[in-house]
Amino acid sequence: MTALTEPPTGAQFELRRGRQRLVVTEIGAGVRSWTVGGQELLAGFSAGEYDATFAGRVLVPWPNRVRDGRYTLDGVEHRLELSEPERGNALHGLVLQSRWRGVRTSARRVSLSYALAPRAGYPFELALAVSYELASGGVVMTVQATNVGAERAPFGAGFHPYLTPCTTDVDDMVLEVPARARVPVDDRLLPTGSATPVDGTELDFRRARRLGSLRVDACFGELGRSPAGVARVRLGTNSGSGQLTIWMDERFRFVQVFTADAAIAVEPMSCAPDAFNSGDGLVVLEPGASFTGRCGLIAAGF
Repeated sequence: MTALTEPPTGAQFELRRGRQRLVVTEIGAGVRSWTVGGQELLAGFSAGEYDATFAGRVLVPWPNRVRDGRYTLDGVEHRLELSEPERGNALHGLVLQSRWRGVRTSARRVSLSYALAPRAGYPFELALAVSYELASGGVVMTVQATNVGAERAPFGAGFHPYLTPCTTDVDDMVLEVPARARVPVDDRLLPTGSATPVDGTELDFRRARRLGSLRVDACFGELGRSPAGVARVRLGTNSGSGQLTIWMDERFRFVQVFTADAAIAVEPMSCAPDAFNSGDGLVVLEPGASFTGRCGLIAAGF
């Protein structure tokens, strides 16, 4: 009799609605696959492999980087593990490889929870929750954090989906980012100053345009929003009619855009890179206080 082996990403939660199918993983509370009419729209991966590029993962209690893994809060210096040792940074939070407790509340929705206990560099206690729901036009993603400890806790959140709008040719992709500014960074991808206007630069995507040979790894801020406070990044192709939109509410003040080999990561973030030091977008949760942010994916023309 052969023993059953759990996949590297843990239990798989499959959601369905109409032509949509979404697969969420227990490890990292991430999205592994999203298909519409059988067409994969994410740079997905199989249940039998662990993706090392953080595809689809939840980024808490901070997205992006903390310089040297060090920060000071209320006069006390804290030192995090350098999870990006090649650049000397602490990268993408503390739950990328954590096992979340998942409960499928319906065929269209799953909720996952995780108790983040105090640890070296982050001696704070958070109750975390993430939910994914298939709406009529796409996916709604919600992240919540409550400070259940006795001390003030620094906090930031992000999501890390890689999008493939029916092509793996990044040159052919058309990108629109409603951002008036970007955060300048150095070769360690750490901020070198305040946000600067995108006017007249190659990173001005306020009007949709084809990427061509341009490769992007940039954090955008000062996002244009609808009257309801929603910002939308759009991605399509120069040769096709399908379009993906990633939307984010006002809690997500920044978006990181990264062109990979065959996909584009569009990462809603509540704060800027190194916000634990700069304070740019950082939330400090008082004991008992909570953070809730929502974003989502919409598919059209697939």
